[in-house]
Amino acid sequence: MDNPTDDPLTTAQEWAKNGRKVAIATVIETWGSAPRPVGSHLVIDADGNFEGSVSGGCVEGAVIAAASDVIEDGTSKLLEFGVADETAWAVGLSCGGRISVHVEKLPSLEQLNALRQARQAVVVITEMESGHTRIVTHHDEVDGLLGEAVTAAFRSGKSGSVMIEDTRYFINTYLPAPRLVVIGAVHISQVLVQMAKLAGFDVSIIDPRTAFATAERFAQTDLVADWPEDVLQNRPLDSHTALVALTHDPKIDDFPLAEALRKSCFYVGALGSRKTHAARLERLKQQGLAETDLAKIHGPIGLNIGAVSPAEIAVAILAEMIDALRSGSLSKRNS
Repeated sequence: MDNPTDDPLTTAQEWAKNGRKVAIATVIETWGSAPRPVGSHLVIDADGNFEGSVSGGCVEGAVIAAASDVIEDGTSKLLEFGVADETAWAVGLSCGGRISVHVEKLPSLEQLNALRQARQAVVVITEMESGHTRIVTHHDEVDGLLGEAVTAAFRSGKSGSVMIEDTRYFINTYLPAPRLVVIGAVHISQVLVQMAKLAGFDVSIIDPRTAFATAERFAQTDLVADWPEDVLQNRPLDSHTALVALTHDPKIDDFPLAEALRKSCFYVGALGSRKTHAARLERLKQQGLAETDLAKIHGPIGLNIGAVSPAEIAVAILAEMIDALRSGSLSKRNS
């Protein structure tokens, strides 16, 4: 999952704005135990300054040298490196192998970064022989076998190479970081927030009750002491967001639950007994939500592991969220 606020592509755009000539290196293929995954970036300027990594150190020097030529003549390069066993051990690998790195002057950085900043799923398709690149969002049409490969990339979130009619393409996939919005600054939230952060979620808490929503109870957490109706107007939900409603108060929980269904959040959960949940569904049905949408609410919330304490309930919720994230597809979330 991609974080557009602090990565080499953001750095490259800032360097270019400041008049620095920039090349971007991307891992195209690699050995099985590589320290950097396919799709990783290294950005280099004309003076040899760099940010990011493509190998953990064993080929960076050669890539930086090649970037100088790319910056000078604008022609992209595909670099192939064989990594010997002893070199692999030096950078923390169990064995040797090969790594392919593509170095280019990536165009349209502003467009790409703007889409990522707006939490849009996006891929960059590079035709390896010509170096031509194309930015594609989930809503764009791509025909034929290449379109099928793009759909698969959006679904899996993975980057990789494909061969189509003797033409090699590299598809680099950028999905928004998964986000968790918690409604209710309760005891369960205090544990869930910490665990969700460790699992890689961007976390926000919304609760209009100022006695609950205090900085002391939720240190270093994005906490908003206001009504969800007001907050979600300026901070909209999306298909890469999980929403968890924990207050037991319909005046607080019902609106964000309905909004999460309308915005196709990948996970929607609500705390409460089966009786409480049945009453909740009836209220939401009166708001015009269809039975098929209401069936997407996980209630009672969390995997059925017999959880009792706030910490155990938080474990059950997080596990169910991760299952929904990994088993669902982007296509389903946007349908």
